[in-house]
Amino acid sequence: MKTVYFDIDTQIDFLYPAGALYVPGAEELIPVWSRLNRHARDRGIPLVSSTCAHGENDAEFREWPAHCVVGTKGQEKPRELMAGQIVLEKRQLDLFTSPQIDSLLEQLAPEHCVVYGVVTEYCVRFAALGLLARGAKVTLITDAIQSLDPTAAERFFSEFEAGGGVLSTAANILLSE
Repeated sequence: MKTVYFDIDTQIDFLYPAGALYVPGAEELIPVWSRLNRHARDRGIPLVSSTCAHGENDAEFREWPAHCVVGTKGQEKPRELMAGQIVLEKRQLDLFTSPQIDSLLEQLAPEHCVVYGVVTEYCVRFAALGLLARGAKVTLITDAIQSLDPTAAERFFSEFEAGGGVLSTAANILLSE
């Protein structure tokens, strides 16, 4: 079964207290994400990293503070998360609004997708549910995601499992692949 890892939006603006749209506690997951990314690289598992790539006056900034503006430090991924991945930029919350995603999925032809990153109830949710909708088996790594609203995250977990998704941990994935 062809597996592809999806590292969702692990960018400086989300991961550190000084970031423009900090997700509290996200910085504590950097070592877990780093292990998952290295694991994929070391085993030849394709790794797709989505990144927000906003213009200075993006429409999204009507709802959220300006973040991940192209060319800023906040848009970058921390060095320890770089692992030879395919970086897929997006301007909206949903990964599937990126014009490159469908051709990339056609090229990679994943049967199993492993998803982790931030924010659980937003970008991670869109990625996981979008992959399920496209027929992939999807595993969400629950100790490698961070939410802003635990109640919304729990609702997503129920929706995800009802749609056929599987919840797992980084340790289980690292031992099984």
